[in-house]
Amino acid sequence: MLIAGVDEAGRGPLAGAVIAAAVILDPACAIEGVTDSKKLTAKKRERLEQEIKQHAIAWAVGRAEVEEIDEINILQASLLAMSRAVKGLSVIPTHVQVDGNQSPSVDYPVEAIVKGDALVPAIGAASILAKVARDRELILLDEQYPEYGFAQHKGYPTKAHFAALEAHGVSPVHRRSFGPVRRLCDLSR
Repeated sequence: MLIAGVDEAGRGPLAGAVIAAAVILDPACAIEGVTDSKKLTAKKRERLEQEIKQHAIAWAVGRAEVEEIDEINILQASLLAMSRAVKGLSVIPTHVQVDGNQSPSVDYPVEAIVKGDALVPAIGAASILAKVARDRELILLDEQYPEYGFAQHKGYPTKAHFAALEAHGVSPVHRRSFGPVRRLCDLSR
């Protein structure tokens, strides 16, 4: 049985795309330390990312852009990114297991597992790939928009991020449908 684990990163931030990953692990090659990406340091995630990519049967990353998030909402955009990740796999899974309580629309049997990123190695692996990809992307966005501090807070609603929004306004990579950003947009009209 080829089980694809799926997870996303970036539902809570105020900026940037939501990124998902799908991973089919090789049952003959266990990868030590794979778990929920939030329980790992950045350095450990990056090491595991390389190991996962090297030893997995297949892996893929999918995304939903800021404009899609604003148009269809963050939940639907997360499910869309997950669906895109599964469709990007070079090997067809026989079953898909997703972190959480919602399932994306895919052409295979799918099962949602609450806290799956900590319970199912393939979902944990997907969690790591999605988080590392999103963090790298926010570091690149920081180079484009250094005044917002994306490299530090990765777009999450921190005091520093709110202060940057107040000082510099809303950037093109901010999610306008999110309350704090929407309020700033409304104030600037």
